[in-house]
Formats: sequence, C-alpha cells, structure tokens
Amino acid sequence: MIKSVITGTGSYIPEIVQPNSAFHQHRFYTSDQELIESPGEVISEKFENITGIRERRYVSEDLDASSIGLIAAKMAIEDAGIDPESIDQIIFAHNFGNVVKHTIQTDVLPALSSRVKHELKIKNPLCVAYDILFGCPGWIQGVIQANAFFKAGEAKTALVIGSETLSRVLDIHDRDSMIFADGAGACIIQAAETERNQGILSTASMTFTEEEAYYLFLGKSNLPEADPRVRYIKMNGRKVYEFALTNVPLAMKSAMDKAGVSIEEVKKIFIHQANEKLDEGVVKRLYRLYGIKDTPKNIMPMSVHELGNSSVATVPTLFDRIRKGKLEGHSIKEGDLVLFASVGSGMNINAICYRV
Repeated sequence: MIKSVITGTGSYIPEIVQPNSAFHQHRFYTSDQELIESPGEVISEKFENITGIRERRYVSEDLDASSIGLIAAKMAIEDAGIDPESIDQIIFAHNFGNVVKHTIQTDVLPALSSRVKHELKIKNPLCVAYDILFGCPGWIQGVIQANAFFKAGEAKTALVIGSETLSRVLDIHDRDSMIFADGAGACIIQAAETERNQGILSTASMTFTEEEAYYLFLGKSNLPEADPRVRYIKMNGRKVYEFALTNVPLAMKSAMDKAGVSIEEVKKIFIHQANEKLDEGVVKRLYRLYGIKDTPKNIMPMSVHELGNSSVATVPTLFDRIRKGKLEGHSIKEGDLVLFASVGSGMNINAICYRV
C-alpha cells in the first residue's frame, strides 16, 4: 500500500517571552472604542482564567514568518534525512505573509514558499512552491493537500510549513490581542510503501461562510484616536467559541468514521491551541458523540499556556515537541492512532486521522 507518512518534523519557538503581566499597563477599549475601566491586572487575570494562557512568544525584530518557517523546515528535512532536491512540493501555510516590524503592510511577493525554496538552494524546477491561506487550520490543510497529490501520483515528497508572526498585526488596545503569538512548525511527508496501516488514514475539511465568514477579520484599532487606515486582526470571540464547540467535534468524527476506527483506539488528540476551555469542550463533545461521558486523561496535550495561539503553527509545533519527547507527560510511539484537528478564519475546519 502507498500511504502518506510524516517522516520528519521541526519547529521554532521564539525566544521573547511575553507574560500576561506585560499587559498590565495597557489601556483596553471595546470594539465600540469605549474605555474599559477595569485595571490591566484584572483584565489579564480574567483572560488567563478563560483561556489558560499565562504567556506567549514573540519573534525578535530581525525575524519574520518566512525566516522562522525556514528554520522549522531545515529541522524537518534533517530529521527526515532527505535531500532537499527530492522535495516535489513546498506548501507554506500562513495568513499575513511577512510583516516587517514597524511597518503596516504584509509582504507576499514573492510567496513565502518561494523564499524558503530559494533559501534551501533547491535547484529542481519541478519542486513546486505555493502558499495557502486557510486560517489557523492552514498547516493541516497543507498536509491534506499533499496527501491528495500523492494519491493522484503527482508528487511523492512534500515539505509542509505553518508559520505566523501575529505579534506584528496586533491591536494592543484590544483584549483579544493577548491570545495571539508567533511560531513555526514544519514536516516532511512522503508517499511510502508500507505493509502496515500507517500514515494518513482519512481526512475531513469544511468551510462555513453564511454567517461565519467574518468571525475573524481585519479591522481598525479599538483606540478612538488611532489611524483608521491601519488594520489589525479582529475576532468575534464568542461566535468563534460557539462555532468551534459545535462543529469541530463533527469534523473529527467524520475523519474517524471514514477511517473505520474506534474512539477507544485514539492515543493523542493534537488540536489547535487557541483556548484551553474551548479545546477541552471540543474533545469532551467528541467523546459524547460516541456515548462516552468522561474524556480519557492525558489524551490532549496542551502548549497554549506557555506559547499562546500561533495560528497555523500550533499543531505542527505541538506534534514536533511530543514526537521528540520535549513535552513532559506525553509521548507517542509507532502504531499509535492520533487525531489532528483545527478551526479558524474562513470559517474553516479540518481533521486528520493518522497512525504513527
């Protein structure tokens, strides 16, 4: 059998730690540009209770999405032990391209994938490089696309990168800005001949746009005197929360049902790191879809507490850390069944049922 197997992973965790205390002196405003009277300490404490986020990571001024994506990519290539010239596709998932510090424009010319190919010094013109915009589920969608190209016989090896520097598009006067972070993760995935039922077993992808398309968007600052021409990442947090809680478990179940596996087989669930309570609620609802009241302990590794929400980078970073034994209390081994799942702007949802 030909299966899509992840043979190498890599990730970059920025060195600048931004604790919740860094927001204590901020002046926060509502989306209607009205000052929130509560002190920063009270706002950040409430934020931590809701999301579980204690701190997040930001990149230094000399780095951007493509450069940290390159770091993660090199790690994945080395881990897989392959020649970069053997890569058929470079798929780079992001949302804002490169945003240079202290500027107000995103830079996607050339595409970030082309920049990575250039920096890797890959000469092969048949190595096709392209970017995808799919919100926070972008990296998972890149893996799904690679799997589809493998099945079509159009490629055998792909480098899939998820990288974002959300710290460059934050409105510091918006409480939601405390959620977002920077980071990069990558994998090498290959079409491998195997006698075992390993690799990608099934996938699921969904896009909802009737009412949901603008739950996340670019908008003006909450600060009344701010330049209205400058746009920042904005989110209808309550709508996103309710949407994810309802729909993500269904996508995960869809992938599992396609694979014909049971929920009891699942060893780990790698879910987009956006909000601790949301992720716990999604997984709880997944098990209830199978008539199971209690969620198994240690099934869902979390990194959001220390790394925040780095969008497309959360899932590949988490997978890389556990795959390499860098997250205490969690491990995976050959033969384990795991789930990948994410939700984000679009609104998009996806899931992968994968056997290590």
